[in-house]
Amino acid sequence: MARRKKKIVHDVLIHGIADKGKAVGRDAEGQVVFVDEVVPGDVVDVLVLRKKKGVMQGVPVEFKSYSKDRIEPFCSHFEVCGGCKWQHLSYEVQLQHKEKVVKDAIQRIAKVEVNDFLPILGSEKTQYYRNKLEFSFSNKRWLTREEIDSGVSNKEDVLGFHRAGAFDKILDINHCYLQGDPSNELRNKIRTIAHEQKLSFYDAREHTGFMRNVIFRITELGQLMVIVVFGTGEMEKVHRFLDTLMEAFPNITSLHYCINTKVNDFILDLDIPTYRGPGFVEEQLGEVKFRIGPKSFFQTNTTQAINLFDVVADFAGLSGTENVYDLYTGIGSIALYLAARCRQVVGIEEVTAAIEDAKTNQELNQISNTVFYAGDVKEVLSDAFAEKHGKPDIIITDPPRAGMHAKVIEFLLKLAAPKIVYVSCNPGTQARDLALMKHQYKVTKMRPVDMFPHTHHIENVALLSLIHE
Repeated sequence: MARRKKKIVHDVLIHGIADKGKAVGRDAEGQVVFVDEVVPGDVVDVLVLRKKKGVMQGVPVEFKSYSKDRIEPFCSHFEVCGGCKWQHLSYEVQLQHKEKVVKDAIQRIAKVEVNDFLPILGSEKTQYYRNKLEFSFSNKRWLTREEIDSGVSNKEDVLGFHRAGAFDKILDINHCYLQGDPSNELRNKIRTIAHEQKLSFYDAREHTGFMRNVIFRITELGQLMVIVVFGTGEMEKVHRFLDTLMEAFPNITSLHYCINTKVNDFILDLDIPTYRGPGFVEEQLGEVKFRIGPKSFFQTNTTQAINLFDVVADFAGLSGTENVYDLYTGIGSIALYLAARCRQVVGIEEVTAAIEDAKTNQELNQISNTVFYAGDVKEVLSDAFAEKHGKPDIIITDPPRAGMHAKVIEFLLKLAAPKIVYVSCNPGTQARDLALMKHQYKVTKMRPVDMFPHTHHIENVALLSLIHE
């Protein structure tokens, strides 16, 4: 059978950004094309790799002209790492396109009018903004196509990031611009110590090797947590490595380790003992101090999290008398941040460990007007729950990317709180949920917040006001 000839679409004008770091354009016939490795304003010929439901996806084979908004990437790993998708696009233009993504989702999916659409809130830090990063060890270095063609061997111990969608392909990282000092020095020293002690690096295909992963948390208060994940439980080697690491970096606040012999890298279901230090680091958001353990979830961009929570507070318009429900509360970060401005906050979160963190931080800050429940929001929210805690004046909801369950939306409509502040990390599912509520709520305000510069991720805050008959 003859092989199907690959299609090339000519003169595609790229006009926007899309999900997962792709850009979107249209061919001469108006067909939508999603393209990797281009920016809005580029005109390219595109090799179509797949076509589904009339939508093409491909890669550029020739640039006819370059966008005026292109800039020089600041990271030497940019073209091969895949982590920061938009370093070659000016940050101001990134914000414009992210704002447009939100507006398009609201218009196309929700089909609602927004009374006051506020401009996107950009991140003050566009480099070194993350407080948490995870790196992986590998006994094989990921190679570019040029290196493969030139016969370069991949037999090299590396410590860095997974290539997108590839569990066994690790790019060795020398300097990363995502996390501030001492992240780069610490990672490179860890690699050196492992080499000096002749410790084997992990093989993700064979599931062998001693050094597997390492996680850093660096707080704005200058505290440092390190979690080293080992592939075997050879405790003599574990102790020797961790002791050497502490000698090299005595300023580590809390040092932890984990023995992971599973096939996957997920460690939250495993024991993570404290080797040195108090077992936590501390962070400050506004007036609230948070104690963060090795399994805690916390907003990854600390300074922008404060701005996000301030938008939530502004939209909520708290006067001190309100009864607030905080759905999908996580470790209670928004609930505790707002507690001093209202009468009561009742938080619900499915992850039990997160609720334990919320209660710990409640006690740490001597906050007495917050109550937290562990359980699935769709199951915990009920007539009995509302009767016990009273009808909410304001509901804050910050669901995962999948959005709110239909049962949750149904109960929110039944509760008919005067205001809902909806925080979302996925404009598409947020728009879907708003469409289900638009017969009862109007969208009074909306503001996107950029938590992750140079990526496709967007947070969006919407204020819903009850429509009075």
